[in-house]
Amino acid sequence: MAIGTKGLAPVDLDAKDDESLVAELKKAKEELFNLRFQSATGQLESHGRLKAVRRDIARIYTILRERELGIRTAPSAE
Repeated sequence: MAIGTKGLAPVDLDAKDDESLVAELKKAKEELFNLRFQSATGQLESHGRLKAVRRDIARIYTILRERELGIRTAPSAE
């Protein structure tokens, strides 16, 4: 994976349940807000991080939607 956060590959996200995906999504959205704020004030050092976080958010939304449609299955509770 060229762009993104380590641990947020689709294979890794498949292993998580919906609650942990929603928590991960909330954390990524907060990070994106902070990065946008830093960018607006001129304090952002890593501009590539904005793109990576946006892709992480899209990746999480995609997996949640695929589970909703029945394309992917949530991990079984063992």
